[in-house]
Amino acid sequence: MKLVSWNVNGLRACVKKGFLEYFHEVDADIFCIQETKLQEGQISLDLEGYHQYWNYAVKKGYSGTAVFTKAEPLSVKYGVGQEDDENEGRILTLEFPDFFLVNVYTPNSQRDLARLGYRLEWEVRILQHLQELDKIKPVVFCGDLNVAHMEIDLRNPKSNVGNSGFTDEERAKMSTLLKAGFVDSFRHFYPDKEGAYTWWSYMNKVRERNIGWRIDYFIVSQTLSERLKNADIHAHVMGSDHCPVVLEIH
Repeated sequence: MKLVSWNVNGLRACVKKGFLEYFHEVDADIFCIQETKLQEGQISLDLEGYHQYWNYAVKKGYSGTAVFTKAEPLSVKYGVGQEDDENEGRILTLEFPDFFLVNVYTPNSQRDLARLGYRLEWEVRILQHLQELDKIKPVVFCGDLNVAHMEIDLRNPKSNVGNSGFTDEERAKMSTLLKAGFVDSFRHFYPDKEGAYTWWSYMNKVRERNIGWRIDYFIVSQTLSERLKNADIHAHVMGSDHCPVVLEIH
């Protein structure tokens, strides 16, 4: 089974930059996107063979998540029961016969860290949600998690200490998640690989010089680790300031 996750940073714009070509080429069983930036009725995707599930933000042109899956899920849940989460369209949970899929677009703490408090509360709720699901069956947790966990996960760690996405608090929440029985699939296969990034600033030549951050993940329950076949980063795929990440499971 192949799963893909991609922060498209505006799906309508990404479609004009090759989204559908990549979608059909990669032929994923489950394809998750974040930051769709649209409302219901603003786009129509002809994805033959896929069921489509959308969580729209109330605010226009903001946030939003979607999942396209070949197999119809047993159930779909929007948000985790918190009104703010559902208003921003950040969480989709799909239940399949042998695992739960949780696709999220984690709130950014913002440049001045104005939203750090909210972000840390979010982390507590998400971990609780994942742990509750994991008691029932294994979990595949993916999306733009807006944190570079370790120094190896960004090009310039020293100059970014304390910045949004690389605060001690955000990194500690990721550590807590992993210690709670979850595995960062990419690091499972490539624990020491440097220069593996999923997001680059739009500033001039930054992506060409690979000055990036790894903030998009597939994280799985420890009980799924033996079924992991491969994890990859498709850094060659353009169309967004993020690139797709891929997980293959036996």
